[in-house]
Parts: sequence; structure tokens; C-alpha cells
Amino acid sequence: MNLPRRKFLHLAAGTATLPVVSRIAWAETYPARPVHLLAGFPPGGIVDIIARLIGQWLSERLGQQFVIENRPGAGSNIATELVARARPDGYTLLLVSSVNSWNMAIYDNLKFNFMRDIAPIASIIRTPAVMEVNPSVPAQTVPEFIAYAKANPGKIDMGTGGPGSGQHVYGELFKVMAGVDLITVHYRGAGPALPDLMSGRIQVMFDPVASSIGYIRAGKLRPLGVTTAARIDVLPDVPPIGDFVPGYEASGWDGIGAPANTPPEIISILNKEVNAALADATFKARLADLGADPFANSPTGFSQFIVEYTERWGKVIRAAGIKAE
Repeated sequence: MNLPRRKFLHLAAGTATLPVVSRIAWAETYPARPVHLLAGFPPGGIVDIIARLIGQWLSERLGQQFVIENRPGAGSNIATELVARARPDGYTLLLVSSVNSWNMAIYDNLKFNFMRDIAPIASIIRTPAVMEVNPSVPAQTVPEFIAYAKANPGKIDMGTGGPGSGQHVYGELFKVMAGVDLITVHYRGAGPALPDLMSGRIQVMFDPVASSIGYIRAGKLRPLGVTTAARIDVLPDVPPIGDFVPGYEASGWDGIGAPANTPPEIISILNKEVNAALADATFKARLADLGADPFANSPTGFSQFIVEYTERWGKVIRAAGIKAE
């Protein structure tokens, strides 16, 4: 799975096999037909929400429909492999996320290499997460939850969006650092997990704020702590988990990627339009309402970020012993 840093950063340039003249001519007409944007998780989670927001923006700006295809399974690896094997013509894209970085350490023997086979196009958001419980759980704070969990080892179910998902990684890290025994229950995305959390079938989840904020505001879920180092604007009364579990901090990200060797001219078009969205007041307000921070970057800058994030979290995941089940 290892790939030289320089080679991965080179993918940001979208080096293509077509002659330069034909690539430019191709890009001048792009997109000439609908574009398919694959999301590796079911509807209802943060990846799906962001895919639909940016897909609508790109459809309006570029005059062609950006069709969102949910291809859940194997912690987004099914969707990633489909895009990695797709023709590098800009018509099959991937909503990439921090999960793709984590998977490099979580999964063995993948049939693709994310940092070799997917060319970064544009980052979109940074995503804080929230530790939330069903209101029936007798804990109002993180310390109270830790005490409750230690008094009931192996009796509290923790939901995730599947092996290698944000919910899984954040939750397993919490279990190790807080010294609690929670039963990990995997779902095919946050969308299917949230109804079970609200009904009480599972008791706790570490979910990206964007996919849970509506339920928290409606009083259907109780937030105990955020995964970031500081409080966040949409949950100003909720303290960081790190205030009670020293050193705990986690956040994710989302962006767009394409098959390696996608023409740089097409990558440039898409990067420009995504960054235009992130500078738009209405689009930014929508992200802020979800608790997500705009994260604009160049393809090269996004590549550099992914390399560093993957290296840092790979160490954390291996130290915590997090593997796909």
C-alpha cells in the first residue's frame, strides 16, 4: 500500500495519456453529458449530504447533471474501486473522504491503492463529529458516560457506519483512550444507524455533526462531547471530549477525486467550480448550518493534505489495533 509521496503528489497534476492538444480540446467541451459522482455510503450520512450539495452546485454551474450514485459497502471501498477502474475522462468521480485515508491502514489486500489510483481534485469541508447518546442513557456528560460504561462493561452498543467509517475510528479511539468496553455494531452507513440510535436499539455513536445536527436540535439525541480540540459554533454548549479524555481529538474531511490520469484541464475546471461554491455566501451558510467548515484548496494542496493526514492517522489506527472485521 505504500506509495512514494512525490508520486502521489504528481497525481494532482492529472497527468494524462492523451496528446496535449486533444486533452485541451476535450476539456473545452467538458462536461458534454451527465457526470456520475459516486458516494461510498448510503443516503443520510455526511458523505451523501455533501455529495448532493456539491452535485447540485456543479450541475447549475456547468450546465450538465451531476448524478449522485450511492454505492455503499466495505467502508467506501466498493465505490472507490469502481472509480479507480473507470475511464479517466471526468465523467466518473468519487466523493472522497477521510475514510479513504483510514482504509489504507484498516484494510489488507485492497484491489486498488487510493493514493495511486485516485487523483485529488478539490477539498470541500472539514467535518467535526459528536459523541451522542439515546436520551434514555443515564449520562449527561462524558465523565458520567465513562462511569456508566465502566459499571456496565460489554452491555452498551456503539453504532458505526461500517468498518473503517468515521464512527468506527472515532469510537474505537475513544474506547482505547477512555478504557471502556463498548460493543461495536456496524451498519452500512450512518443513515441506517441513526434510526436505531434514536429508537434505543444502540446507545451511543460518534457521528459527523452534519448528519446528526437535526436530530440533536429536535431533542432526539443527546450530545455529550465534540471530537474537536475546541467547541464548535453549532453546538456551543457541548465541550470537547478531550477536556475529559486528555489527548483525544479527531475530525474528518470530504472532497472530490477522479481516476488517475484524468486530464489536468478537467481537474482544473472542477477545482475552480468547487472553490467558487466554497466562496459563495449561501453555500457557506448551508455548510455552517451543518456544522461543517469550508475547506478550499488547489489539487496540489489537497494532495499534500491527504498525504500528511494518511500518514498521521495510519499511526493512530495501527496503535489502536483498528482493523476491518
